[in-house]
Amino acid sequence: MPYKPIHLAKAWLFASFLIFAAPVMAQDGTIYPLKAPAEPKAIPLGTGGVDDQKAPETWFKQWGDPMARNISTATLTPFLPAPGKANGTAVIVAPGGGFRWLSMSNEGWEVAQALADKGIAAFVLKYRLHPTPESLEDFKAWMDRPRNAPAPSTTASASATPPSMPQLDLTNQLEDAEAAYALILKRAKEWGVDTGRIGMIGFSAGAGLTMHSTLNSKTMKLAFIGPIYGGMGPVEVPKNAPPMFNVIATDDFLFRGQFGVVDSWYKAGIPVEFHLYQNGGHGFGLGNPDRTSNRWFDAFMHWLEVNNFLKPQAKK
Repeated sequence: MPYKPIHLAKAWLFASFLIFAAPVMAQDGTIYPLKAPAEPKAIPLGTGGVDDQKAPETWFKQWGDPMARNISTATLTPFLPAPGKANGTAVIVAPGGGFRWLSMSNEGWEVAQALADKGIAAFVLKYRLHPTPESLEDFKAWMDRPRNAPAPSTTASASATPPSMPQLDLTNQLEDAEAAYALILKRAKEWGVDTGRIGMIGFSAGAGLTMHSTLNSKTMKLAFIGPIYGGMGPVEVPKNAPPMFNVIATDDFLFRGQFGVVDSWYKAGIPVEFHLYQNGGHGFGLGNPDRTSNRWFDAFMHWLEVNNFLKPQAKK
């Protein structure tokens, strides 16, 4: 897989640690129009539309990856293990894209297939997004607009508080995540899922949605979470929070020398594993060659194995 520079689709915004990326149309990351691919296995979640959405769902390609934007109908796409290989564990996979688009392959389908190959039932969540301009040219111009980014943190203290930043309403996205979880529960027997072993991982904004679901959902009881290159600010950890596997690289613009979310989990007495990689940038998905972050997925599999999520449980 060729190295992919920082994606247009990888600046994510999330609640208490919303971050703005620097101007994103860098180097040769040309955006190309893309016909919407067939998604025959996608299951509509029935969570409604987007109130202020006027433009239809459209797709584009950048850095070789298909991206979807103006999503107003949430879906869930199953990637199931081969017969006889399932171990009962399931993972909801939430791609990133700043809640304005979704990196469907790099942070969705490819990750889900890799999980299925390990015996895990994976489900790509295509959640509703905040609107962007309808035409591709207007979208490019909108993304290239001048923006004020917060000053980088000058301290690596775990207790450092990020500057006050705008926040997005994630009501729709949380409803979509909850609907995905409910659907997996409903069809658990059909899909070979142990209802006590459903986790969620997300990338960039998807990491934000994973964290937001963990902190705010009243219906999701996740067995584990994996925020991958998400915001690192401190959070209020629920008493019933699940174990967390957290990954980010030092050259990721979201890192900024912060360890707050990891420190929050540690102080709450909830199991946490944290991988801070020397390099990898932002938006590396499963990994890129010649970057130390390239083998994070192997570490994640080992973590799941040690925590007894890869061995099939004896049927009661």
